[in-house]
Amino acid sequence: MQTRPHVAVVGGGLAGLTAAYRLARGGAGVTLLEAGPRAGGKLHASPVAGVPVDAGAESVLARRPEALDLISELGLDDRVEHPAPAPARIYSRGRLRAFPAGQVMGVPGDLRALARSGVLSWGGTLRAALDLVLPGTPVRGDVPVGAYLSARMGTEVVDRLVEPMLGGVYAGRTDRLSLDSALPQIAPVARSERSLARGVAALKRRQAAAAGDGPPAPVFATLRGGLAVLVDALAEQAEKYGADLRTGAPVRSLSPGAEGGWVLEADGAGRVAADAVVLACPAPAASRLLAGAAPDAARELGGIGYASMAITTFAFRAADLPPGLGGSGFLVSPREGLTIKAATFSSLKWPWLKEALDREHPGEDLVVVRCSIGRAGEEEALRRTDGELADTALADLRTVCGPVGAPVERRVTRWDGGLPQYDTGHAARVRRARAAVAAVPPVALCGAAYDGVGIPTCIASATGAAEELLTAGG
Repeated sequence: MQTRPHVAVVGGGLAGLTAAYRLARGGAGVTLLEAGPRAGGKLHASPVAGVPVDAGAESVLARRPEALDLISELGLDDRVEHPAPAPARIYSRGRLRAFPAGQVMGVPGDLRALARSGVLSWGGTLRAALDLVLPGTPVRGDVPVGAYLSARMGTEVVDRLVEPMLGGVYAGRTDRLSLDSALPQIAPVARSERSLARGVAALKRRQAAAAGDGPPAPVFATLRGGLAVLVDALAEQAEKYGADLRTGAPVRSLSPGAEGGWVLEADGAGRVAADAVVLACPAPAASRLLAGAAPDAARELGGIGYASMAITTFAFRAADLPPGLGGSGFLVSPREGLTIKAATFSSLKWPWLKEALDREHPGEDLVVVRCSIGRAGEEEALRRTDGELADTALADLRTVCGPVGAPVERRVTRWDGGLPQYDTGHAARVRRARAAVAAVPPVALCGAAYDGVGIPTCIASATGAAEELLTAGG
């Protein structure tokens, strides 16, 4: 008679919870070991002005199906909400400006729209237009985003458009980020088209044709109550199917068992024997655990860097903000010399949050604003105290938006080592790591360090890991 396989999942963030849920629902015994005091990772909410406000990611990409499919599977369809129709802007050359139409992740496809936006100087715009006449730029292997785009369109396009976009997604630097991994839509265009602008314009036309007639589908979505609702539901369902979720249980060692499988030693959980392991923890932790059993994989994973960041969240009275603030928020070009790299007017962007604030504070008309700070290689700003970080973010808000009064409440959330860096060669590094763990008892790698940092991609990564082990277990 076949026995039920037992799988240990190391890491209780979104990927670990998804893997535990998929494995338990698929019939495996599951023990999840999370080092921290709670599960959920960077999907976490805490009160601001008495209302739960996301302290990490606040939306999912709606154009990929994995997140919304999982939300539906968990019975949360009635909590899905799309943002109010208010575009984001960019702070460049001393002003808030609309993003130029026709761009993909900041890479321009419509040079007339680029010129009208005023995001670049005239010299920068003319340099971008040289892309139309320059000979093709060969792309041999993986290359840094900044090097390729500078060669095609100049440094202003990189600094004032692409860097703010990728800084928001990866907290990374374009002189190191991989073209293939950080801009997967652009990389094939770079290899196949002489002119990048014309290639991006063709890409936009194909996207429009695929979308068909009618209004464009929403790009982002969230859940009423915040995205922390998603991980709470995942944990509940994983436990319903028999998963044992243990927090405050950092795994100290991982070694092959005498009769196959693995033995894990975890604080607060003791010795855990498992037929297979899912490593859904950050790459440095996975590297440490694999150092003895799979040193080649450990070496590759140890080469994945991480960036730290912080989010300062404010609640303001609307009367203390400039009139006509509008929009969903803004990104900041690093050329502007500010500390914040982006701000989101969360309660203007998400109707549920505005409704919750109005219920909690009738007649006060509060507005929640989130500011993000931190890029790879710029850790100095994060050495400030929480109070200093909040004061700096507030000063930057005043620089960008104009007169801003004192907030009624503030919160600072730090994510130390929170975002993996998809530097040049990242995809090849991940392939080598996965090939190396294939030579040891069953191990699956999943999470933000591998296949993409977005929520849908992390869900897909975890689902793939669970399916791989369920198939291997028969």
